[in-house]
Amino acid sequence: MAETRRRFHPEFRQGAVRIVREAGKSIAQVARDLEINSGTLANWVKQDREARGEAAAGQLPEDERAELARLRRENAELAMERDDAPMFVK
Repeated sequence: MAETRRRFHPEFRQGAVRIVREAGKSIAQVARDLEINSGTLANWVKQDREARGEAAAGQLPEDERAELARLRRENAELAMERDDAPMFVK
């Protein structure tokens, strides 16, 4: 027999995400309190963070990733210039 999926109103989703964000409770705790699957709530929190332009835990935002890539290229170029420079011995 096929499993039916529960549907949640957008207001309920927003409220659940707000509890995680503002109360500082873990996703697992809020999911237990609201009797929903923690994976479902985690997806909602992830979507909210992406919509707000925030990075997921352990990830850099897009602009910082671009800057990091630029700095790494620049560092590699400087290292090559340094290594190709003649060494002067006194």
